[in-house]
Amino acid sequence: MKAKYRKIAVGGTFDKLHKGHEALLDAAFTMADEVLIGITSDDFASMKNHVIEPCEVRITKLKSIIKPYNKKYIIKKIMDSNGTADTDKNLDAIVVSKETEKSAIEINKIRCENGLNPLDIIIIEWILADDGVPISSTRIRKGEIDQKGTLL
Repeated sequence: MKAKYRKIAVGGTFDKLHKGHEALLDAAFTMADEVLIGITSDDFASMKNHVIEPCEVRITKLKSIIKPYNKKYIIKKIMDSNGTADTDKNLDAIVVSKETEKSAIEINKIRCENGLNPLDIIIIEWILADDGVPISSTRIRKGEIDQKGTLL
């Protein structure tokens, strides 16, 4: 089956990889021939108010999750929330969660200012934990849930 898009972007910190991350990646790999994965660099991650796994560790874990897709991908360390999505003329779409939809809208605004086509924005619904609250790295870090959303 032919993919809907040539190249899709998806980005994040990808710390404490969980079912929500898997849903984002699955949408991107299912809908595109090639996926650009922006991953928060260590410098960018250091601005957060909690400890994040080193970028190389997160990249290794990310590669193990995406290996079964057997599709072309690029993992690029990003220094801000736009990564290169606001300047990459080869992108067709971006996959985001409800939480990061505003970033995609901002990226499209910048793309239009730069004379680039806006990206199709694909919004993935939150994946809920057993308690009906979205799975998040923060909740995992706090010890509330595991990566599958099971209450601890």
